[in-house]
Amino acid sequence: MSRRHLTPKTQCATGLADDMPPPPSAAITRALANTRSHTASDDLLFLEAWERQASPDLSALLRAAQIRRANPALAAELRAELSRGRPLTTAERHTLMVALEK
Repeated sequence: MSRRHLTPKTQCATGLADDMPPPPSAAITRALANTRSHTASDDLLFLEAWERQASPDLSALLRAAQIRRANPALAAELRAELSRGRPLTTAERHTLMVALEK
């Protein structure tokens, strides 16, 4: 069985969970806690996956750009968190939000 055709549940059952995506970032986790729509949740998870590894697909690029435009603060926080390799502190988040308001 190829890894490409396995679902996360199958990967865990077969011990092939190496390819599992990392858990959501702190920024996305906070946003998901305030989201009740499955579509919005899918968009947030897509944005994080895109920021971690961009796809050359034009439709994916346009979707990511649209989500970023709709959530500029979240997109900026997610990028900062991923570039640092750790969640932002409260002070760092505040500084980032102030910078975005200018």
